[in-house]
Amino acid sequence: MLSGKNIHKKYGPVEVLRGVDIEVKKGEIVSIVGSSGAGKSTLLHILGTLDGADRGMVELNNMNVSSLQGRKLADFRNKNIGFVFQFHHLLPEFTALENVCIPGWLAGRKKNEVEEKSSELLNLLGLSERMDNKPNQMSGGEQQRVAVARALINTPAIVFADEPTGNLDSANAKELHQLFFDLRNKFNQSFLIVTHNEELAQLSDRVLHMKDGKILAPSSKTA
Repeated sequence: MLSGKNIHKKYGPVEVLRGVDIEVKKGEIVSIVGSSGAGKSTLLHILGTLDGADRGMVELNNMNVSSLQGRKLADFRNKNIGFVFQFHHLLPEFTALENVCIPGWLAGRKKNEVEEKSSELLNLLGLSERMDNKPNQMSGGEQQRVAVARALINTPAIVFADEPTGNLDSANAKELHQLFFDLRNKFNQSFLIVTHNEELAQLSDRVLHMKDGKILAPSSKTA
């Protein structure tokens, strides 16, 4: 479903990615672990079309996304890819419901349809009481769940999560871990997660270890 082949990336003289190959299947949860500077987040950003590779190819649902540019790339990203970051990046002037709706509205979907889907997702994530709250009226864990709902609003092929529990306490991190697996079981949702959290990584279907810009040896696990 997602395929990256021979991905290379340099920033100045520093070679961050050195020929990475990666595949993620539909409904699979894959974690990438490794020390800081190993290239994990750079790889995630290239696979998620937020950055471009110097060499190599990225395919998502048989679309060569490396060939897309400008508005076409932005539209494809909005409709096919969801993102959850360490810092939730919610817009402070909007309510939880409105924050979740924004990608759907940007995709040109009907206002009422998007609001209905947003309400369903927030209910599913245990935030029915928080729909009209702005980010500063919610806890860190609640804000991150709003960010997850936002990532899901356009029914993406895959959600990329970059250190999603890095700014959460252990209790909220554990809840977010379980949420990813509940979403996979309910929607057959695919996730690619960059994390330093070994507990989250070991729960994944596969763990990919990165070092010095390369994937070392993936270890298969039972979901």
